[in-house]
Amino acid sequence: MEQIIAAVRGFDGALVVAPGPGGTSSGPTAQEPAFPELTWGDSFFYYAPDGRLPRTGQPYGTIVTKDYPDDTASDLDPPGRWRVNVHVDRDTFRRLTGEEPRALALPRDHAASDQVVPHPVYGSLGWICVVNPGPLTTVTVLGLLRGAHEAARARHERRRGTGGEPVTD
Repeated sequence: MEQIIAAVRGFDGALVVAPGPGGTSSGPTAQEPAFPELTWGDSFFYYAPDGRLPRTGQPYGTIVTKDYPDDTASDLDPPGRWRVNVHVDRDTFRRLTGEEPRALALPRDHAASDQVVPHPVYGSLGWICVVNPGPLTTVTVLGLLRGAHEAARARHERRRGTGGEPVTD
């Protein structure tokens, strides 16, 4: 897990938010809300060249270390289990899973380690996941996170317009 978090921290413009008591791992600021206790210990990956938590939008990747009430298929509560989740484009999703995100039908073992599968809750929205990435998937996961980071950067730049200046009407 630390290898993946360190790699993402090395991406230009990356912000890794790791909630904990009283704020994030980097300390609470006026721009950082307090996060629910359920998220403590998890990590959220954003493209944020100014180092501030984006006010809108979702992270492009996450690491979760426990089951959530509506997300238990990966069986993350036993010690040592965690899952990396990455938003990917449709072509990448098809290549990795053999299915269209909005037409998932194949049975999957979402608790299996070191396998790329559609996210058990958000697969239909283009999210893939890997429980405990290992020798079969770590390189793939790092490449997917790099691609998701670059896609987030491109979205950010489109929203700001050319030259990095805010778009005005």
